[in-house]
Amino acid sequence: MSSSPAIALAIALTAGAGCRVDAQQCDQACRNAMSLAYWKAADQEIAAAAADQRDALRKQKLSEFTRKVEAGIDGCVLRCQSARDQATVDCLIAARTADQVQACPR
Repeated sequence: MSSSPAIALAIALTAGAGCRVDAQQCDQACRNAMSLAYWKAADQEIAAAAADQRDALRKQKLSEFTRKVEAGIDGCVLRCQSARDQATVDCLIAARTADQVQACPR
């Protein structure tokens, strides 16, 4: 995953105020935002690859994505809970595209 979506997510999750957000909701928001951002770029790369290389590249990207999420999820959840911004969390959970993630309140 490139650093700009991760940075944007961190900014989105550290901008609010209010009650502490549930860890499970933060986990869901982080995973959804990470997934949408990662696969937007990965899908473009896979589509650009030769047809006979796409399945192998998709498997490689899935493995890479899994490693990156597991490496970054704890920090993301902690930042999310510290931000105390339920509106952003709700937006990130509801997002279905990377563009929708970017449009979530900061």
